[in-house]
Amino acid sequence: MNTILTAQQKNDVLVSMAQLIAQERVQILASNKTDVENYSGNDIAMYDRLKVDDTKIDGMILSLEQLVTDTEPIGKELYNFTHNNGMKIVNKTAPFGTVMIIYESRPDVTVEAAGIAFKSGNKILLKGGKESINSNLKIVELWHKALAKNNISTEWVEYLNYNRTETQAFLENPTQRIDLIVPRGGEKLIAFVKKNAKCPVIVSGRGNNFVYVEKEADIDLALKIINNGKTAKISACNAVDKVLISSNLPNKEKFINQLIDKLLESNVEIFGDVELLKYENVSSFTDDAIWYEEFLDYKIVLGSVDSTEEAIAKINKYGGGHSAVIITKNNAIADSFMENVDSAAVYQNASTRFTDGGQFGLGGELAISTDKLHHRGPMGLHHLVTNKWYVKGNGQIR
Repeated sequence: MNTILTAQQKNDVLVSMAQLIAQERVQILASNKTDVENYSGNDIAMYDRLKVDDTKIDGMILSLEQLVTDTEPIGKELYNFTHNNGMKIVNKTAPFGTVMIIYESRPDVTVEAAGIAFKSGNKILLKGGKESINSNLKIVELWHKALAKNNISTEWVEYLNYNRTETQAFLENPTQRIDLIVPRGGEKLIAFVKKNAKCPVIVSGRGNNFVYVEKEADIDLALKIINNGKTAKISACNAVDKVLISSNLPNKEKFINQLIDKLLESNVEIFGDVELLKYENVSSFTDDAIWYEEFLDYKIVLGSVDSTEEAIAKINKYGGGHSAVIITKNNAIADSFMENVDSAAVYQNASTRFTDGGQFGLGGELAISTDKLHHRGPMGLHHLVTNKWYVKGNGQIR
């Protein structure tokens, strides 16, 4: 396998892949139909991620087209220094080497993640879930066609058709060098990978996102943002699971009743703390662990707080480190909230649903990292790189 590909070679493969997906749209949909019909689980988030339609295929093609037009991520100068002895010292972006992504459902990841890894000069090992095996194998077949068409080794994109036991064995004793692993999925998957991996792991996907309705909130705007965050796509890691409401909000009771009514329209099951239990259609919970839980379902928890400081403390204790929103007209309070909340993305008066590589202008994402090393938040083309020092001298010794 070639170690270095030119920007033109990489873009030619991505163009070929976009064309092949468009040409074989019907076959991809047929493969996915088999997967959907074989899926016997009752996890609605898993089902939503598994199902491919024309809109998702259009998204796959668009992500590849955006990668083609994006700038080359490798060899970008980060630092330049001339030593007083005359040596030229330059730091540039460089590929990781081999990146492994382990994911559930989502056949679109087989396109997007491989595209980002390939353009950033990395070989990618794809380990998808058994529920999407037909879709994934069809898409990998197209990757190999696109690579072969451009006289580039098909080893750049490899699919690992392993069960759980085989995956564990591979993580513990890899048969090839792996430089980075990105697990995308539920907490059980993430824990499994972190326990067994022998190389760096970037955690992706855990949401449990909070919205804080501050006392100077625009109520209509709050209703719209919470409803969108909770109900637009419940399988997304950027969905809303918790809402904190200021006890000093004017017309608080009116707002809460409107919010409950709005959520019930989408059959959302509503849980509340002691303060919220006096409202109809709000259920109690017996275990505070619910505040830690990412639902990926039509469930939400409403709670009351007496101050912005209390809201920040609660979010930092229970949140997933993904996204958090403050709804307020007071910019100074919003700035303080956004600086002190420990999340990858913080918002004032906008939906958490925008925490997404495409929406942030990255042209897609490999993952949304909730770690702080090596990167945080949506991880696009220009984040799937490490760096390398180039030092040029003419006999200098120390």
